[in-house]
Amino acid sequence: MCESVGWEYRRVGVLDSVLRANLRWLSGYRHPRVLRPALAGDLLEVFVRARPLMSGVVAVGAPPVVLPVLFHLLWHRRLEVDLAAALLSDDTVVGSGSGW
Repeated sequence: MCESVGWEYRRVGVLDSVLRANLRWLSGYRHPRVLRPALAGDLLEVFVRARPLMSGVVAVGAPPVVLPVLFHLLWHRRLEVDLAAALLSDDTVVGSGSGW
């Protein structure tokens, strides 16, 4: 089927359980409806230097409002985190890539 539309694929094995769980969680925030541009801009500024997830979120605003935007940015790789190291938590280090 892939070949019929010009795609190639490679099966590389089973994902590590931590990576799989983190990707599954973040995938729930991939839709554009989650993005709030003003908050996204604030998060990108806050995480220019790597810091713990929750400290950056609290610096921007109320966690129930800010966390979905952060997860959206992580899914779309606008912010970075080591998804294979451990399950996402308040202490997970988040950065912009340039601040690592």
